[in-house]
Formats: sequence, structure tokens, C-alpha cells
Amino acid sequence: MGFDVAAIRAMYPALRDGYAYLDGAAGTQVPTAVIDAVAAACRAGIGNAGGPFPASRRAEAVVAEARSAVADLVGGEPGGVVLGPNATTLVYRLAPVLADTWRPGDRIVLSRLDHDANVRPWAQAAARAGVEVRWAEADPSTGELPAEQYDALLDERTRLVAVTAASNILGTRPDVAAITAKAHAAGALTFVDGVHATPHGPVDVRETGADFFITSAYKWSGPHVGALIAAPELLDTLRPDKLLPAPDGVPERFETGTPPYADFAGLAAAVDHLASLAAPDPSLSRRRRLLASMAAVERYEHELFGTLLHGLEELPYVTLYGKPARRTATAFFRVAGRTPREVAEHLADQRVNVWHGHNYAWELTGALGLRESGGAVRAGLVHYNDRSDVDRLLSAVAELGAGDG
Repeated sequence: MGFDVAAIRAMYPALRDGYAYLDGAAGTQVPTAVIDAVAAACRAGIGNAGGPFPASRRAEAVVAEARSAVADLVGGEPGGVVLGPNATTLVYRLAPVLADTWRPGDRIVLSRLDHDANVRPWAQAAARAGVEVRWAEADPSTGELPAEQYDALLDERTRLVAVTAASNILGTRPDVAAITAKAHAAGALTFVDGVHATPHGPVDVRETGADFFITSAYKWSGPHVGALIAAPELLDTLRPDKLLPAPDGVPERFETGTPPYADFAGLAAAVDHLASLAAPDPSLSRRRRLLASMAAVERYEHELFGTLLHGLEELPYVTLYGKPARRTATAFFRVAGRTPREVAEHLADQRVNVWHGHNYAWELTGALGLRESGGAVRAGLVHYNDRSDVDRLLSAVAELGAGDG
């Protein structure tokens, strides 16, 4: 199966502005198909759901297709897909619902590898419930999250284990299946943050062992929509606060207010776009096309990332953080004698987009000793990046070292 990055790049209007978009870990650009889907939904006319007229039925169809698309992307069930504005909001929506079942003396296990969206909502809910928080530590030298440490962290009073499927700054892909298996053996529920992992390879929520899995469409070429995935039967045991007239079924009871229907149309289009990236047999199911395409994405990004990493490692004034065995195409680095902000500004002047700072990896940048001094620079690859993007980054970073010579 082919992976034609030039053809893929041509699908993204934003890439024509001459910048190297290496900021995909913070949010991706969208292809024409997604833009057209959002516009078409608006042009067709959309009403709120539940009405007897065509615009209302179109809205209901858009929601149903969005749930089906997310389920195909991650291997879940459409009836277990909760849609919302973003991952952080959805975690904050779920945290107090689960915390209602916690009692003093219970405990939860969080990870310092995680984005704060999979830390703070749980820690705050635990504090209100009088529940202990235990921490799984990342190895600061490698960026790994050893699964073995969970043996000492878990017991029969553990109610939840929250862990990331990929670090949003180091790219670390911990052994989530091993961690969730240990959690389930102790009787705990598991919440897996898949926001950074989903854009970079095939996902199967069942294989992760996640009771709850979160993802964000804007990280994989879609609109700003988040999705929480769980078994419908599990969601049915939970009772979030809601308006009395609002739907009480699953998954609707977790969704507050009128949704952005046009964005949901764009979400489904983004999943279809991902399914087409490696040009697999169109007669295959969307799920099988997604698995093939995302496997091709993973291979392509891994090869290109090798060039990026090697180039940075060759620069004596660059310090790279983390060297995990399994990772996404994400680099976190500093340049000697320059603040991360100065590096990002220099790269922006060279029309290269990167992020700097803690990138909401609050606990991890603290453990690395970087948070209080400005964090570091993050450059991340996604499926539409190419060798020219990498070369421009390396050239721009090299200029910083040459300026000190």
C-alpha cells in the first residue's frame, strides 16, 4: 500500500503558506474534505435534534455518523461514544461522576508522564472526596513509565488508574495494556488518555484495556471536538448531573447543551480522510482501512522522525529529553545559551512552527527539572510533514549554534 505524502499535503490548504507545520502535537491542520463537510452541513440547514422536520433529521444523522466514525477509528462501539468540545472538558465531566463512588480510604493512581488533563481533574476530585492520590513516576533519563512500579501502587482500595497512551512531549508509549491489566486485577477502573497516541498509529481500545478512552479530533485533522469512549453498559451505570428535560439515555446523558452539528460532520470526514491515507482497498470496511492507513502513517512518521532525531543529536549544543523504546514522532529539546522561547521565535522567523514551554505536561516537566526555567522546545511530526519540514527545522536550529561560534 502506498503512502504518497506529496498527494496528502496537497489536500491541506493551510500548508500552502510556506511554513513548516511541526506543531501538530498541539493541533493539526485540516484537509479540504473536512472544510467542505463542515460547510456542506451549514449550507444544507441543520436544526436541533428531536424535531419532525428534515433539518432536525439531518442533525441526528450527523451525530450518528460522528459516533460511528469515532468507534471505527478506535475500535469502540458507537453507543459508547460521548462527544464534547475537547478532551479536557470531557475528563472534567466524568471525574465527579466517578468520584461519587469513592470513599475516604480509597485511592487512585495517576502518572507523572501525563498531560495535566489526565491528572488535575482526577486529583481535584480525589481531594474533594478525601481520597489518596498515588503517583507512578517516569524515569527522567529515559522518559519511560515502568509498568512494574504499579505492583506496589495498587491494592484492593484502588478505584481508578489514569495513564496516557503516549506522552505529549516525549512521545513515550508506555505498556498501557500491562498497566491496565494490573489495575483490573486489583478491581480498579482504567482511564487512558489517547489524545497524543491516536494520530500516530492504529488504536484498539480493547487491546489497551481502557475502561474509558479519550481522543481529540483536532489532533488528527478534524475540528475542535473531543470524544470519550467506553462500553455502553459501563456508561449506563453512571449518573452525571444533567438538565431534567435532557436525554437520559447513553451516551446522550453525558452531553450537555446543543452540540456543534457542523463540526460533527467535519469529524466524520476527518476519519474518512485518515482511512484513505494509504489508499487501501475501498471495498474494505472503514475500520480495516483505518488500521491499514494508520499503520502506514506510523511507519512513515517513524522513518522521518529518525532523520529529525539524528540531526538534532548531531548538534553538540542541543539537549534532547527522553529516549523511550517506543514513542511517537515527538522531540523535546533545548539549545544551549537560548531560552526555549528564543528558539521558538527564531524558528518562527524561519517559517517553522514549533511550541515551547511545558505544553501542559506539568508534572513531567517538573520531574525533568524544566518547568520553572521555561520548559523546552517541542517539534512533532504528523502524516502531512515531509523531509523538507525536517530539513528546515534542523537548518534553523543549526543557525543558532553557528551564531555562537
